[in-house]
Amino acid sequence: MNLNSVNNVFFIGIGGIGMSALARYFKSIGKEVSGYDKTPTEITEALENLGVSIHFKDDVLNIGKTFKDRDATLVVYTPAIPKAHLELNYFISHGFSVMKRSQVLGIITENTFCLAVAGTHGKTTTTSILGHLLYQSDVKLTAFLGGISENYNSNLILNGDEVSVVEADEFDRSFLTLSPNLACITSMDADHLDIYGDASELIKSFKDFSKKIKPNGKLFVRNGLPLKGITYGIEDDADYSVQNIKIENGTYVFDIRTPKEIIKNLKFNLPGRHNLSNALIAMAMATEFGISQKKLANALASYKGVKRRFSYQIKTDDLVFIDDYAHHPEEIKAVHNAVREMYPNKKVLAIFQPHLYSRTRDFIDGFAKSLSQFDELLLLDIYPARELPIAGVTSSWLLDKIDNTNKKLVSKKNLISEIQKSAAQVILTIGAGDIGEEVKHIKKGLSVAS
Repeated sequence: MNLNSVNNVFFIGIGGIGMSALARYFKSIGKEVSGYDKTPTEITEALENLGVSIHFKDDVLNIGKTFKDRDATLVVYTPAIPKAHLELNYFISHGFSVMKRSQVLGIITENTFCLAVAGTHGKTTTTSILGHLLYQSDVKLTAFLGGISENYNSNLILNGDEVSVVEADEFDRSFLTLSPNLACITSMDADHLDIYGDASELIKSFKDFSKKIKPNGKLFVRNGLPLKGITYGIEDDADYSVQNIKIENGTYVFDIRTPKEIIKNLKFNLPGRHNLSNALIAMAMATEFGISQKKLANALASYKGVKRRFSYQIKTDDLVFIDDYAHHPEEIKAVHNAVREMYPNKKVLAIFQPHLYSRTRDFIDGFAKSLSQFDELLLLDIYPARELPIAGVTSSWLLDKIDNTNKKLVSKKNLISEIQKSAAQVILTIGAGDIGEEVKHIKKGLSVAS
C-alpha cells in the first residue's frame, strides 16, 4: 500500500503502546488521525492533547459519516481486538484498507535502514536504549518504542526517516512482517503459548525471523541461544562482552570488549544484570552501525530508562517504590535479582497482578517460584486483557502454590491500606495489566503515610 495516498488513519485499539506510537508517527507527518479504545488512559489523553480524536464506545455511528473516501483511509487494528468488534467489521465489510499494526510498521520501515530488536524479554528497554544512542549521535531516525521513554516522554523518537529502530514483537508472529538490516534476539523463553501451542513453535518463529534479515545484514544473539550470529553476553567469551563490572552510587561502571577493542569505564544508570545485557546489545548494534566510541559512551550515560521498567517512583533512604512491567516468571526473577543487588539488606514487598489466564496457567509453577522469593507478597486478581476466564485458573490457585507465609490476595479497593500495613523498605508493583494505573495512587498513599 502507498501511504502517500492516505489522508486519514483510524486506529482500533489506539491506546495500545505500539498502536499509539504509530498514531503519533502519522500525526507527525500530517495525516488526520483518530481512533477507538475501550477505556481512557494516560496514553489516550496524551494523544488527545496532540489533536487526535478518540471515542470509547464500539458503535458504527461514531465512524459512519467520518470516512467518505475509502481510498484515502487506512484502518489499523491490533490482534488484541475481538473478531466481533462492530467498527472493525464495518470497515472490512465496506471495502476499506484494513491492516494489522505489524503490517503497517513493515511498510513504514521497508525503505529505511532498519534495526530491529526481538526477544521474549528485554525488547522495550533495548529498543529505547538503541533509539537513544542513535538519536544522541545525530542519526536521522524514527524509533518506534514499546514503552514511554523517560528521556523523551514518548514512545516515538523522531529525527528523520533514513533509519528506523523497531521493537520486533513475536506475539501473533508480528515480527515476520519486518525486513531488518540489523537485528538482535535477546531471549527465546516460552511465552504466548495461546498463540504458538508449544515452545518449539515459538523458537521456530524466531528462526523464521532471523531469515527475514536483508542480504548483507547482521544478526546478534545472546550467547547460548541456538542461532548463529554475532554473540553478546555478560562476563563471558562472546563477541561483545561486558567486563570488570562495578557499582558506584547505584550506577554500573564497566568495560565492553568488542571484536576490535575495549571500551573502558562506561556508565549505565539502570539496575539489574538484565538491563546491563540490554545496554550491551544496544551498544553492539550501534557500534556495528558505525557510531564512535565517544558518542556512544556519552549517550549511554545519559539514558534514563522506560516508564514501568524498573521505574523509580519514590527513592529515599527510608523508602523505595519501584514499578515494573514484568509479567513472565523470568522477568520477575530478573526484577528480584536487581532489587537484591541494589538493596541487599532491605525488606521487599511485591504487589503482582497476573496478566492473562492462559499465561498464568501455562507458567503457574514458574510464577509461584519467582514470587516466593520476596519477603512479602500482595496478589491481585488476574488481568484478562483479550481473554475470557479459564475454569480453575485464578489468583487464589497461584497464591496456594507460592511458598511464602507473608502472602495475601487483595483487591484494588483495599490495596493501598494493605501496603501501608507493611514495614517493607522496598515496594514493587509488577505486572502488564492495569496495575500501572494504580501506581500514582499508591505513590500518593505512601507519601501521605510517611
